[in-house]
Amino acid sequence: MTSCLNPDAVIECVPNFSEGTDAAKVAQIVAAMQVDSVRLLDWSMDAAHNRSVVTIAGSPAAVLESVVRGVGRAAQLIDLTQQNGVHPRIGAADVVPFVPVSGFSLAQCAMLARQAGLEIWRRFGVPVYFYEAAAARPDRINLEDVRRGQFEGLRDSAARDAARRPDVGGPEIHRTAGATAVGARSFLIAYNVYLATPKAAVQSEAVLPAAAQSDIAVARAIARAIRASAGGLHGVKAIGVSVKGRAQVSMNITDFRATPMRQIYAAVKELARNHGAAVTEGEIIGLIPQEAYEPDAEWVREIPNFDPETKVLERMLVHPMPWPAI
Repeated sequence: MTSCLNPDAVIECVPNFSEGTDAAKVAQIVAAMQVDSVRLLDWSMDAAHNRSVVTIAGSPAAVLESVVRGVGRAAQLIDLTQQNGVHPRIGAADVVPFVPVSGFSLAQCAMLARQAGLEIWRRFGVPVYFYEAAAARPDRINLEDVRRGQFEGLRDSAARDAARRPDVGGPEIHRTAGATAVGARSFLIAYNVYLATPKAAVQSEAVLPAAAQSDIAVARAIARAIRASAGGLHGVKAIGVSVKGRAQVSMNITDFRATPMRQIYAAVKELARNHGAAVTEGEIIGLIPQEAYEPDAEWVREIPNFDPETKVLERMLVHPMPWPAI
């Protein structure tokens, strides 16, 4: 399977690890992923969400080996019993999505995900749930359903409820590393928007706030209005959270072609205005494809120090990052 018919095939993988405060641990995990013909495109730590996101790309077989090694190192270094999940998570290596870039299909990525799941369990004893295109069951297509209850809830339910047991391994999840969700999907853009306080919005834009609402209530209301599952924007997943005292609308854009970034930004901005708030800045976690990049768009201008040379996938494929030296 991994000896793909197209020797020039390229896939991307974006593993998310449940550690965002210990730079030394994250560097060790990333360093463990260094494999010939795999390019490191991006890695970032988010202390507020206690999460790290790594982006790699390369040949299917090499990317599979790289990410399996990363999952194993994360299982050794991260103890979920000693932390709380700010961002929803079920494992030390929480989610591992395979994404086709060129010369490889989504169906092939789903097969690769299944192979990776078997390797993760065989080598490291971390159970695996398959999601999205790699899902083995219809009730596990959506990642939110797989992560219901987070690590703490899954630790209890997987042991007593057969419907919650992993697809590979188990039946119990790993005592300290939990379980890993492995899947295949199309390109996803992780996009966050920060809001000003209603009071600040009134001062800066001379709008009247709705009934007294907290910042986080406004962010949650906006998230409810735009998320696809509630009848909002197609291909948009959204939650409202508080990050270092600031209200944030945190979004995953799963179909930027159907719902362009400018449309999402405009909707958030208008809803914020209706609540007496204002957009202060945006943030991209990881990379975006060249097709989604709009140089003169307002949503790009709202992202501080946005550099397409380091944030656009196709450009990073040409000039990847050096691997961390440990």
